[in-house]
Amino acid sequence: MVTWKSILKNDSTNWLLEDSNPSVKYFTLVDILDKSRKTTEVLESRKKIMKSELIQKILLKQNPEGYWFEPENFYIKRKYKGTVWNFIILAEIGADGNDKRIKKTCEFILKNSQNKESGGFAYCSLKSGGGADSKVLPCLTGNMVWCMIRSGYIDDLRVQKGIEWITTYQRFDDGIQELPKNWPYKKHINCFGKHSCHMGAVKTLKALTEIPEEKRSKDVKITIKNGVEYLLKHHIYKRSHDLSKISKPSWLQLSFPHMYQSDILEILAILTRLGYKDNRMQDAIDILSSKQNEDGSWNLERTFNGRFITNIETKGKPSKWITLNALRILKRYYN
Repeated sequence: MVTWKSILKNDSTNWLLEDSNPSVKYFTLVDILDKSRKTTEVLESRKKIMKSELIQKILLKQNPEGYWFEPENFYIKRKYKGTVWNFIILAEIGADGNDKRIKKTCEFILKNSQNKESGGFAYCSLKSGGGADSKVLPCLTGNMVWCMIRSGYIDDLRVQKGIEWITTYQRFDDGIQELPKNWPYKKHINCFGKHSCHMGAVKTLKALTEIPEEKRSKDVKITIKNGVEYLLKHHIYKRSHDLSKISKPSWLQLSFPHMYQSDILEILAILTRLGYKDNRMQDAIDILSSKQNEDGSWNLERTFNGRFITNIETKGKPSKWITLNALRILKRYYN
């Protein structure tokens, strides 16, 4: 019988538990070792996350109003250094949503990026405040809703509006259906062509997956089901109409953080968190397993380092974040 531990070439947990990365240590204790969040060890690790070198370097550049650099350049002109991108990194590494600096970032994005009427998040804002309706993106909306939920905003009516945008407008088309003529589909061919944008599908599904199961509405559950089937139809990384072909080679390169891009690591993490163990996931699982080093670690294969405020690990070297996420996936899949 195959178990998740039988897949491992070595035990890397002591390495992941080193104090040098409080975030990885915390998530390893909770997700890999199944420690209660109420234990002293876990609580202490959680407290140390906000004091970590990575978070301190990012927050050092933050404006007191919650944004980074020029407030209007929160997405495009300061790509990977602007407010949106730092918010994604902070959410990924477990920044405390109760911290006033994180709350200010949440409020800045809700005020400047979210469209007040539709609830979607746009890559530029109106002079009057709020995101421009015509600039709303599915991938950005998914990322921002996910970050907001991670930051404790799940019950905020504005975030609920963002969730409603996803369940109302996000499509999972596979090159078959005719594209609707109404907004937002007509203006966003790259996002809503006859084949839905893979990144938009992944990020919006990731956001809905973050909603606690007991808080998922009927519409959320239906959208999750449709999104999952879309990804499974593609066997995670293949062309659904020709499974012998890879959709995008970079999806096989393990990355952290993903920003608006994706890979098999992120997609498998979403599906296994939802409890899926479908045969159509097996090829991607096998590829992930094959990338393991002899010491039980996985390397960082793709990165936006050099474009962030500060680098996160080293490309081509063993990565605690990639290793943690790989272990999470294998544990869920084979348990």
